[in-house]
Amino acid sequence: MNIKLFDSELKVMNVLWREGDATAKHISDVLKAEVGWNVNTTYTLIKRCIKKGAIERSEPNFMCHALIPKEEVQESETNELINKIYDGSADKLFAALLGRKKLTAEQIERLKQIVGEFQ
Repeated sequence: MNIKLFDSELKVMNVLWREGDATAKHISDVLKAEVGWNVNTTYTLIKRCIKKGAIERSEPNFMCHALIPKEEVQESETNELINKIYDGSADKLFAALLGRKKLTAEQIERLKQIVGEFQ
């Protein structure tokens, strides 16, 4: 994926990924409640996402549709994190995550299952 989205733009995308196609007004209402943004801020970010090719706009009612799936953005952002912070080494990222003492027994078991799927 060669579309780089900023954190603020990802907030707009998250509404669409979570709720499906929505009007710009609905996205604005949700983000006002979640992060306190005014209408102009949200509309500006929607327009930026449209310009980048992440959102498609249709009428009536300025209906917005996500053109890129969440999984694609997650993979791209994860790869960027691994390359930028962990010298391209996924095992270093994994070790850092495991080193956090806040994992529950359930989370640890889920990680074991995930690793098992790749063996």
